[in-house]
Amino acid sequence: MSRISSMAYKKVDGMSAEDRRRSASNSRLYNRLHSLHAGRSASTSSPFSHKAFQHTFSYDDSIAGYLSKELREDAQYLAIKYGMSSHQSGDASLSSVREEMPVKVLNGSPGYINILDALNGWQLVKELREATGLPSAASFKHVSPAGAAIGVPLSESEAAACMVSDLSLDTKKPSLAAAYARARGADRMSSFGDMIALSDKCDETTAKIISREVSEGVVAPDYEPAALSILVKKKGGNYTVFKIDPQYLPSETEERSIFGLKLRQKRNTTMVNADIFTNIVSESKELPKSAVNDLIVATISIKYAQSNSVCIAHRGQVIGLGSGQQSRIHCTRLAADKAANWFLRQHPRVLNLPWRSNLKRSERANGIESLIQSGLGAENGLDDYFTQPVPPLTLEERSEWLIEHGGLALSSDGSLPFRDSIDVAKQPGGSKDSNKESTKDQQVIDTCNQYGITLIHTGIKLFHH
Repeated sequence: MSRISSMAYKKVDGMSAEDRRRSASNSRLYNRLHSLHAGRSASTSSPFSHKAFQHTFSYDDSIAGYLSKELREDAQYLAIKYGMSSHQSGDASLSSVREEMPVKVLNGSPGYINILDALNGWQLVKELREATGLPSAASFKHVSPAGAAIGVPLSESEAAACMVSDLSLDTKKPSLAAAYARARGADRMSSFGDMIALSDKCDETTAKIISREVSEGVVAPDYEPAALSILVKKKGGNYTVFKIDPQYLPSETEERSIFGLKLRQKRNTTMVNADIFTNIVSESKELPKSAVNDLIVATISIKYAQSNSVCIAHRGQVIGLGSGQQSRIHCTRLAADKAANWFLRQHPRVLNLPWRSNLKRSERANGIESLIQSGLGAENGLDDYFTQPVPPLTLEERSEWLIEHGGLALSSDGSLPFRDSIDVAKQPGGSKDSNKESTKDQQVIDTCNQYGITLIHTGIKLFHH
């Protein structure tokens, strides 16, 4: 029996008779195996020792869990309100093998998915910050980013599309507020109820943007007092606010349990930065610094998106992400469709819609989405949003507007095996800098040459589940 188990057995008065019986049994098993070890070769005795430690490990784990729940001030343990779904309650928790938990809950009561989104989102923005040197933000929803961005100042039309025109965001210098406005604004439908990740200390302006949106929580390395005061008032005082140690580094390996079995692998420590975008295999060699930053944003985003995934970025933000699809062409279609929507939301007619005065921000987002996607007429409920009839955007208007917007960056978490993804990605308008990990088909390179696309092979796969 291990020393930790023995100590727990002797000192915990609240243990059940069954736990005591298991402790005594474990001790006898270890002693028996130890006596059998004498006279046996290492090859014969090692399997017995291995089984002994496996047997006692489960008991030690039970004792550690029991103590953590009893001693709630344990720095290595965090109780969460329920598991993946609300009916999975009773034993949901987060624990750390380090001396102290690197993430603290300053307000609210997080759930299982909140934890997953916060930890994945933090890794994404931390890596974006390190790769670009700019403040970064992510909007996470159901274990994939709905949006991610670096703090490039917003143009007038971008600020309007992100619904922050009324705020005094810095129009000259990069800011955290601009990063989150972009991350949230790119795909407002998907970001509804998001978990927010911020690379830098949350300031008051960023907190004001967050306070107006429907969100589950936020994770950041720190908070200005004024910002924290704003955030803790959300959701009737139940808004989840995480503070994470920016110096925390996990171990090189990671584990998860599936169906009672344990999976173990080396953590994905691949660093995405400008250095991996040097192997240009297309005729076009054009790759300005802005395109490299966009490729970094797109590639780090797919590193933390459910595979398969394809991402399109522009001006420092994700504008289209297709993830969790079995077919890569379907990922590309989703990403391209969302990218087109981002530009169409900046169409002059869309920015000047005659809104009803009593609409919420989410209702305006729904109205814009409906108008762009299906061309609603008054007979299809447009009166719910607008004070006067609004004709849908015609195909000609869409095409003329989209063709004006190019210079996009596309990244895929795996190879693009056929030209179809390139053909689809080309449709939003303009040439793209396309990041591709590998290909066995010269057809993809030829297609990029046909469109004047800069194609890069990184040689890296970034599958994530």
